[in-house]
Amino acid sequence: MKLKSCILLFLFFISVTSFTEDKNSVSVIDSKLLVDKLLLAIDNIKTLRYDLKYDERMNGVLKHTDSKVKLQISPRKIFVNNGGAEILWLQGQNNGNALVNPGTFPYVNLNLDPKGSIMRKAGHHTLNESGFVYLGDIIKGAMKRTGDKFNKYFVVSGEEKFSGRDCYKLAIIYPEFAWEEYTVKKGETLVTIARKYSLSEHMILEKNTKVSWYDDVKEGQVIQIPNGYSKLTIMLIDKEYFLPLSNKVYDDLGLYESFEYYNLKLNEAIAPEEFTKTYKEYHF
Repeated sequence: MKLKSCILLFLFFISVTSFTEDKNSVSVIDSKLLVDKLLLAIDNIKTLRYDLKYDERMNGVLKHTDSKVKLQISPRKIFVNNGGAEILWLQGQNNGNALVNPGTFPYVNLNLDPKGSIMRKAGHHTLNESGFVYLGDIIKGAMKRTGDKFNKYFVVSGEEKFSGRDCYKLAIIYPEFAWEEYTVKKGETLVTIARKYSLSEHMILEKNTKVSWYDDVKEGQVIQIPNGYSKLTIMLIDKEYFLPLSNKVYDDLGLYESFEYYNLKLNEAIAPEEFTKTYKEYHF
């Protein structure tokens, strides 16, 4: 309890001090303009390459993963190397499954559903959320909740370097973050509920301990859902790309997830063979 209280006090302190605008100062960039540029940059993504370091809280413990990612938006193609394990997913191919080289026993390629239990149990998100489009949807949901009080909740606190690159520091502050009762409607799953309100389905799953999986709910069932994606989100947004190179998300328990992008290459051509299992650098 003492640790939890310290975390909550820390979140409260930084939300009312570090990320509250000084009325006598001028922000380096207007927060609404910055967010608009971020969303426009996301809409204009065609391809991405990046190294990703991320931490996700799973059952109270932060799990760290390093990945190398190649992504094409349309048609959607993605290759991921998670420190030895390789994943290739191509829109409209392989019956919707990802080709997976586990890089360990049983040392054979697997065809796995990205939304299935084997791949989903490892983290908060699926391959479908790779890149920045999903983040853009979360931001739009936060904007909708803030209404005409945008500048109260979205605050630019200055500039900061990340991996040698100049960034704007943006905080999305939502001190009203809380859990509420929700009655499941016909045909809903935790995923559809989360998408409807721009929430984290994994966060909902962990909160509702009697729910065993994302589709393990039925009409009329009462569950707990948060009223927002986070209590506090801190982004470092690249001044050239207007994409977040660092994104730290806090809920009522502390750090929920953290994503850091290195060596980001935006809209550079990716050769078609790099999205094939026979590409010379892969081991499928």
